[in-house]
Amino acid sequence: MSILKKIIYIVLVSFLFVQCAKENQYLIEKGKVGYLTKETTILDLNSIFTKDSIVSNTSLNTSGEEKLFSVSNDEYEIYAFDGKKLLEIAPTKQNDSLSKIKSIQIFDRNYKTDKGISLLSTFKDINENYLVNKVETTLTSATLFIDELNATIAIDKKELGLNTFSRDEITLDQIPDIAKIKYFTIWFN
Repeated sequence: MSILKKIIYIVLVSFLFVQCAKENQYLIEKGKVGYLTKETTILDLNSIFTKDSIVSNTSLNTSGEEKLFSVSNDEYEIYAFDGKKLLEIAPTKQNDSLSKIKSIQIFDRNYKTDKGISLLSTFKDINENYLVNKVETTLTSATLFIDELNATIAIDKKELGLNTFSRDEITLDQIPDIAKIKYFTIWFN
């Protein structure tokens, strides 16, 4: 009977380790998104996302030479095996595989902070869990700056009931509690 107890104990401990690793895969913290950290290089992406697809829009042509008049930034999109876009990663240096990560835009709803903020969250969720340090207005959205996460969260002006292409300043008290997140970006600089 004691052997059976040991086997059950080992199975339970193994399950807990697997579950914790899975949760960390989607955890957003300051300087960390899942397994990506400030020290991660673009070259490391292949080993981190072994089961996913990485698509690069580098400004190099097929012969390896830089394109003339290229205006696109070097970005790496991560797609799950089912084709769902997970992340968009921008490096600090263009066309450099040893470059560190500058920013990560979140596209998958599974990614969330330890306080439960994800793409499914509302302004009320954000405001109750984090201090919004600044609000900037763009033509189409209000961008919330959250220093605790070194993150920016964009809320579409349509969610605010405002004219989409207005440059009028938006304050925190103008944002309704039910406003949804449009973009969620973590900055590593």
